[in-house]
Parts: sequence; structure tokens; C-alpha cells
Amino acid sequence: MKISVELTLTPLQDEFEEAIIHFIKKLRASGLTVLENPLSTQVYGDYDKVMSLLTSEIKEAFELVERGLLYMKIVKSDRSDYEPHF
Repeated sequence: MKISVELTLTPLQDEFEEAIIHFIKKLRASGLTVLENPLSTQVYGDYDKVMSLLTSEIKEAFELVERGLLYMKIVKSDRSDYEPHF
């Protein structure tokens, strides 16, 4: 089953850039399709592969910050090739 996941990692502390950069670089290195914009990061692929990656990388990201918040949306389909039709 293919999924699309949108993630927004928000450390609740002053020093946060390094933790976010590390998190995104680890997602990029996964071999999955990863797209970014200024507000969020999207990961696309097989459910088991994506969720396995996110389980380990979210844990590591949370270990690198004192306090943090992660917003996650999951869609059951690969939407990586979405283009607006308007």
C-alpha cells in the first residue's frame, strides 16, 4: 500500500535549526521520495517502509530537542506527482 505523509517538526525551544536540518537530511538519505517546502516535508512510498523510517527518525529527532511537537498527516495513496488543475 502506498502512502503520502506530511510532517512538520516544531521544536519548542530557541535552538532548533540543527535538529530540523538533521531530521530532513535523514529523511532524504532514506531512498524514499521526499519533497520539502518552507512549511513542511512530505515523504512518499510503501506504508511499511515509510512508517518504519518515521518511527526511528522521529524518535531520534525528539532525542535531539528538549521539547518538540510533530504534526503528521497520512493519505492512503502516493500523491507525489500531484499537480493542481486550476
